[in-house]
Amino acid sequence: MQMTMRWFGAGYDSVRLEQIRQVAGVSAVVSTLYGSLPGEVWEEDAILSLKKEVEDAGLKLAGIESVNIHDAIKVGSPDRDKYIDNYILTLERLGRADIHLICYNFMIIFDWTRSDLAKLRSDGATVMSYDQKIIDKIDPGNMSRVMNAQSNGYALAGWEPERLGRLKELFALYEGITEEKLFANLNYFLERIMPVCDKYNINMAIHPDDPGWSVFGLPRIMSRGSQLERLLGMVDNPHNGVTLCTGSLGTNPANDIPGIISSLRGRIHFAHLRNLRRSTGHSGPGDFEEAAHFSADGSLDMFAIVKALYDAGFNGPIRPDHGRSIWGEVSMPGYGLYDRALGASYLTGLWEAVDKVSGGGRPVEI
Repeated sequence: MQMTMRWFGAGYDSVRLEQIRQVAGVSAVVSTLYGSLPGEVWEEDAILSLKKEVEDAGLKLAGIESVNIHDAIKVGSPDRDKYIDNYILTLERLGRADIHLICYNFMIIFDWTRSDLAKLRSDGATVMSYDQKIIDKIDPGNMSRVMNAQSNGYALAGWEPERLGRLKELFALYEGITEEKLFANLNYFLERIMPVCDKYNINMAIHPDDPGWSVFGLPRIMSRGSQLERLLGMVDNPHNGVTLCTGSLGTNPANDIPGIISSLRGRIHFAHLRNLRRSTGHSGPGDFEEAAHFSADGSLDMFAIVKALYDAGFNGPIRPDHGRSIWGEVSMPGYGLYDRALGASYLTGLWEAVDKVSGGGRPVEI
C-alpha cells in the first residue's frame, strides 16, 4: 500500500510539498494541473514539470486527480468526440510520463456539495457538513456563490468558476438527461478511451457521487454499490475501475462499505478514506458532518474498511480525505495539513496492524 496526500499545486495549495514529505508514512502525492479547463489538452511540458516538482521534493507522483470531463461528453452532444479525442491525447501524454492512475467523476453541473464548509464542533474544530433543509432553500443558480463565499479565498476542487458562471446554460444543456442516458454516455466515453488505457497501463478510477443522492433533482449514477458493479460489468476491462471513497459512499447508510469493497475486488484502483457522522436516526438522504478519521468520532468503522481493502488484495494508493480545520489553520476547506496528517498516520497504523495480524508481507510503501 502507498500512503499519499492530495496536493493542488504551487499557487493553489496552502500546504507545501516539503511539509507533506515530513508526514510519516506518506511517500507520494496525487495532483493535477489545477488551472486546466475540462476539454483542454494537457501540455506535455506542464505534465513533466509537475512530476519533476514533486520528485524534487523527495516524493512520487502516484496519480492524477483529476482530468476533468467536458460537459459535451456527459450529455452526449454531437461534438463529444472532439473532447474525447482531446482526453485521449492527454492520457497518452500522461502515460508517456509514466503516470498510470486517473481519478475522475461523472457528476453533472455540481461536483461535491455541502451546505456549510466550516461547521463549528464542540471541540472548536470546524468541518464541512450537509443539511438537506438548508440545501432545499438554496436557489441552484446561487450555489456556486454560496460555496465560494466559504472557501477561505481558495479555489474549490471541482467547482470550476468558468463553468459555473454559466449555470443557466448548463441546466438547459442537461434538461432531459436521465440516469440511463448518463450511464450510456459514460459507457461510450470509457469504450473510446480503453485502448489508450490498455496501451499505457492507465487505471481509470471513477469517484462516487458526493453526497450519494440526487441534489437539486439532478441524476446521480455512482451512489450505490450496485451502480459501481454495473459500471465494471458494462466495460469489463481491468483498467476500468473505482476510487473507493468511504466518505461519499458513507453518506448513504444503506451502503455496506466493506461488502462493496469485497464485491469490487481487483477493480479498486485508488482509495479515499475518511469518516463522517450521520445525524441520529438518519436512515436515508439527509444530514451529516465530516469527522476525524478514527472510527469512534464518526459513523464508519475504519478498521473494518481497511481490513476489507487488505483482504480484497488492494495494494494501491490510499489517501486521507477531507480533514477538519484544527489548531487555527486556514486552508482550502477540507484540505489543511494538520488533520490530514493525523489521518494519514492513523490509517497507516491501521494498515500496519492488519498486515501484521494477517502474517505480514504487504507493508506500507516508504
